[in-house]
Amino acid sequence: MASEETSESDLEHFPKDWHIIHEIYSEDDVDLQESFEVELERALEAKCNIIVIEPPKLGDETAKWIKVGNCLHKTGVLAGLGSLVSAGIWQDQCFLSCPLAVISMACTGIYTVSWQFDPCCKYQVEHDPKRLSCLPLHTLSSSSPVVLVRRDDTRRKLLHSSVSALAGLVCTWRLGHCSWPFLQSASSPQ
Repeated sequence: MASEETSESDLEHFPKDWHIIHEIYSEDDVDLQESFEVELERALEAKCNIIVIEPPKLGDETAKWIKVGNCLHKTGVLAGLGSLVSAGIWQDQCFLSCPLAVISMACTGIYTVSWQFDPCCKYQVEHDPKRLSCLPLHTLSSSSPVVLVRRDDTRRKLLHSSVSALAGLVCTWRLGHCSWPFLQSASSPQ
């Protein structure tokens, strides 16, 4: 999988399991974008530790897809934590904790349905210049490739699901015990 153009000294601190999607154009290729996407799918399914994407359109689309997944994950976790904290602070009110729990559960649900089984969710875009300097990017034809690094996301998914589920349970329990002035006034005899 390694590029023939890189020297052994370039690769001594570089993982052996990596793949480069080269931006190569020829007259025979009718739909290059599709062939780049197929090559990316193969690299993702092969579970390469590092994937370097040279074609700018494919790199941008992949980076955006990963950003959306990260945003859903972070929103779900932060909304869930906010729900739990607000439930602890305002123990007799549900005005903040329940909407945050709903947001957390919605984000977790969307993430679970759309991203959990996508092989791309196991990867993060590498931005650290120190780590990128260890890669033989100088041998590429693209000046700004997108570098994907495979990361274990088991703890991330466990945190995400646990916080969201706990926030949902606390919200459900609280809805049964919160004081709702408009419900009490409607049910009290006049």
